[in-house]
Amino acid sequence: MTYIAPGLHLLIDLWDCSHLQDIAHIEQTMRHAAATCGATVLDVTLHSFGENAGVTGVAILSESHISIHTWPETGYVAIDVFMCGSCNPHQSVPIFQAAFAAGRTDVVAHARGNRA
Repeated sequence: MTYIAPGLHLLIDLWDCSHLQDIAHIEQTMRHAAATCGATVLDVTLHSFGENAGVTGVAILSESHISIHTWPETGYVAIDVFMCGSCNPHQSVPIFQAAFAAGRTDVVAHARGNRA
């Protein structure tokens, strides 16, 4: 019997970014990324730390979650995309790169629940 890990977790680091304080833009981007991956958004909660400060938040998905933390003072954003089932979290990467005009991207993938 072949065992398949139940989910894939991406850690996405983007540098030299813009729009990192715009909550409406961030929410729209998270919803677009989830839909592109084939996921269903249940709720999005975002918090701004004030003028000239970052945003943190999470999109709760039927298939798991997307979380985001922004540092506009350095142009950096950290995004976690964890999805189960037939969703493909890799499809979210170009959505985030374009939405935040990323100059550099690093992605680490981890199979969650992998028995290896």
